[in-house]
Amino acid sequence: MAGDGVVHEQQPGHREEPYPRRMAVAINVTIDCREPERLAQFWRALLGYVDRPVPAGYASWEEHDRAAGVPESDLDAGSAAEDPEGRGPRLFFQRVPEPKTTKNRVHLDVDVSAGARTPAAVAAKVQAEAARAEELGAIIVRTNDDDKDYFVVLVDPEGNEFCLT
Repeated sequence: MAGDGVVHEQQPGHREEPYPRRMAVAINVTIDCREPERLAQFWRALLGYVDRPVPAGYASWEEHDRAAGVPESDLDAGSAAEDPEGRGPRLFFQRVPEPKTTKNRVHLDVDVSAGARTPAAVAAKVQAEAARAEELGAIIVRTNDDDKDYFVVLVDPEGNEFCLT
């Protein structure tokens, strides 16, 4: 223990600062799925996100990928959804061969009740967005309506859980 008069060997990776320096400047969330473009379209519509910009000199991502030598079988292996204002995380959808089989260990919480000042206003905003999510292809799993919290748990078109709060 420091200050006990004994010299202690510093452990690898140990830092004396109370908080380590920042690891990343941006967060990307990668979601395994069967149909990357379909799922990216759902999340773009839900969040107001956009497709990532096509590199200069190309008319489409497919044209870019072909020029870069991406194999035909991988041309539709991924798709993205990005916050047009650059504030939210980038979502990347990557094709995998296996279907989703269990509950997510990580899920997205989408705060749609910003500015609501009363529990009734929060519930109204969340319910309206849950209805819109259903129109886009989501399925409502359950609603939590207790004295402390109101949220709706949904699944996207491939069964990935997320919450509207």
